[in-house]
Amino acid sequence: MADIANMPGHLIRRFQQIAVAIFHREVEAAGFDLTPVQYAALECVARAPDIDQATLAGLIAYDRTTITGVVDRLVAKGLLTRKVNEKDRRARTLHASDAGLDVLRRVAPSVEAAQRAMLKGLSEQEADEFLRLTRKALGAVNDLSRAPLRQR
Repeated sequence: MADIANMPGHLIRRFQQIAVAIFHREVEAAGFDLTPVQYAALECVARAPDIDQATLAGLIAYDRTTITGVVDRLVAKGLLTRKVNEKDRRARTLHASDAGLDVLRRVAPSVEAAQRAMLKGLSEQEADEFLRLTRKALGAVNDLSRAPLRQR
C-alpha cells in the first residue's frame, strides 16, 4: 500500500491548496479582491505591456482557453485594458490600467507577506534551497504540462 504522505504529487497538491489559502487571507485582509492567477496575470502584463492573451498564458503557465476568463475579470475590475493590435487588427493587446498599476503597488506588501508565510517553517537557506529545487523539478517536467511555462 502506498504512503501518500511521501508522494510528491500529494504533497505538492496540499502545498498548493495552502498557498492559495494564504494568498487569499493576506490579500483579502488588505482589502483586495484578487486571486493568485489574477495577480500573476496583472503583474505579467504590467511588466510586458502589449502582449496578447496567448502570450500571457504561456508566461504564467496557464491554460490558453481559461486565461480568457481571468482577463475578462481583470478588465471588468478596471485593472486591465484590451486594445486593438496595430499589426493584426483581429488580435488584442493587453495593458495594465492606471488603477491596475496602483493595485499592484498597494497589494505588494500583502503578496510578499503571503510568500513569507508559505515558507514559514524553513530557514532562509532552506527556503532558497526549496525554491531552487522546485524550479529544477519544474524545469524537468515543464513540457509535460497542459500549460507549459514559456519564456518571452
